[in-house]
Order: sequence, then C-alpha cells, then structure tokens
Amino acid sequence: MKVKPVFDALAALGARTALVHTGQHYDPRMSDVFFSDLGMAPPDEHLEVGSGTHAEQTARVMVAFEPVLERRRPDIVVVVGDVNSTMACALVAAKAGALVAHVEAGLRSRDWSMPEEVNRVVTDRVSDYLFAPSGDAADNLVAEGYRADQIHLVGNVMVDTLLANLERAKRRPVLEELGLEAKGYGLVTLHRPSTVDVPATLAEVLGALRGVAKDCPLVFPVHPRTRHAIATIGPLPGVRLIEPVGYLDFIGLEAQALLVLTDSGGVQEETTVLGVPCLTLRENTERPITVTEGTNRLVGTTAETIVAGARLALVQQVELRRPHLWDGHAGQRIADVLLNTPGSSPPLRPTSVTPGR
Repeated sequence: MKVKPVFDALAALGARTALVHTGQHYDPRMSDVFFSDLGMAPPDEHLEVGSGTHAEQTARVMVAFEPVLERRRPDIVVVVGDVNSTMACALVAAKAGALVAHVEAGLRSRDWSMPEEVNRVVTDRVSDYLFAPSGDAADNLVAEGYRADQIHLVGNVMVDTLLANLERAKRRPVLEELGLEAKGYGLVTLHRPSTVDVPATLAEVLGALRGVAKDCPLVFPVHPRTRHAIATIGPLPGVRLIEPVGYLDFIGLEAQALLVLTDSGGVQEETTVLGVPCLTLRENTERPITVTEGTNRLVGTTAETIVAGARLALVQQVELRRPHLWDGHAGQRIADVLLNTPGSSPPLRPTSVTPGR
C-alpha cells in the first residue's frame, strides 16, 4: 500500500523502475492478496528471506539484496516504512553508493524498546532524501540536525492508496458475507510482538476485548502470529475471530466500523482519514498527529483503560479532521522530487523495495 503510489508516479514520469519484494511478509494472505487487490504486477525481484530473529532477518535481506543492487545498479533506492527490510536495504544501498530515499521519514515514538524505532532512526541516518508524511515528522528531522534540502514534507502515501480504493472497498460484499451491519460492530487488529508475544499483556488486552464486546460486538481478523497465542488464553465471547482479509475487504470493514481497536500505525492513519474512532492499544505512537489532528486515542494495554476508552468512543461525537497534505497526492510529490531535483543526472533508475506490505 505504501509502495504503489510512489511506484506508479515514478513510472508515469518515465523513470525506469524495478520492484523488489524481500519476502519478509511471505504468507499469501499477508502479501500476495495485496498485489491482487491493488492491481500491481508481480515483483521484478523476490528475495524470499522469510522469518527469523531480527538479526537473522536483517542479515538475510542484506545478503540477498546486495547482488540485486550490483546487477541493476540503480541511481536511487526507495525504501518505505520501518520494518527490518527497510533498514537492511537502506544500509546496503548506502554502502554501495546509491542514493537512498526514505518514505515515511521522521516518525518517532521515542520508545527504544520498539525495534521499529531503531529501524526508523538508522534508515533516516543513511538516507539522502527524507520524505516526511506530516509536519511533526519533518520537525523531528529538523531537530535532529538533518539538512533542509534533505527534508521534504510530502503527505502520506497510505492515504493515497486508501482514497484511490475506498469506494471500491465499500462495494465489496464482506459485510454481507460476515452478517454485519454498517456501524454495528467494532474492528480489532493486533500483531505487534510487544502485544501478542507477552502473555501478561495479551491476557490484559483480551480481557479488555471481552469487556468492550458487552457493549459492541467485535470482529477480529487474526494475524497468523496471533492466533496460537489467543488459543492459550481462552474463549472470547462477543469477539468473532476470522481469517486475515485482503486490503479491500479490510478497508471496507474499517470504513464501516463503529470503532477500531488496534496496535497498528497504519490503521491509526487510515481511521483518521475515514473519521472512524480509533483506540490504539499502546503506551505511545510514532504517529501523534493522528491524536492531535485525527480520531485516534492512546489507551495503553490495561483492561480498565481500554474498556473506558471504548465506552467513551461509543458515545462521543468524532470531529472529522485530516492532516495537511493527506490528500491522495503524496506519491506524485515524491516522484517530482526524485526526478526533478537540480543536480540529478536523468534519467534516474529508482528501485523500490517492499517487505510485502
């Protein structure tokens, strides 16, 4: 979802492009379905690195990506987000002498226990182009000493894809297939290791879902890493566990939900644009603009605060606000910068890297 707007805009301007799928996200339900839903051609390169510890996965991406870089010799490597693939490919590209462009630069949670925070900071440090999705992200980069000519406030690429597909998503029959009515359910997503891999935290969150479900039935597309952990804790009355859904079906569920409970950064952004109340089950967020200028609220991971937050969200009117430049044109702004920066040597040959999301 983050790569497509940039990739399409670069291709439309005549850049020679290649899409590299690292295989960090390899389950077909979490990868292939997104290519199908978004109408994307298969990747030009597939590294098939699979899972592993952070060190193993990062090392595998680096080793697999290096020969691709040597063979294709791109002028620019575009990396997105904050996963292990993002940092690994940025490091390889920087050491190989290619320019590096980071999409979603400058996001900060200030929580060094999050692997994603390390990935974000390291990737920004080796990048030549820093594409900030929001004003607070650009401010972070300025405060950290990056040069003004590196920082570009371009808006949010996730919003590009959301707005381009929203009406199509709403026409999907997913609600009918699940027997749901619009604004008659809450939607849940959980996938972060800090949530689902810590038994005490997961037990607290699942206890909260039981409480929220007394006021609003919940639908929970279960991430593969989460299903086994849930089974060890016990039943969840009022919470309907379903298989992971594709991008369009998820957006359809999200847009028509009464509220969303999540630990996902991307979902915080999408619900802000959709005007759907969002409860983030974390103590912090790298996307604070979704709190100050959106529908998101941080409620932590204790059952008491989550249930209280949900009950408030169910009765409180949401003010629809959209952050500056979250207008569906971020990909075009990024392409314009990459292909029209004074001093560049056209035609540039960007390589875009995705972990499968």
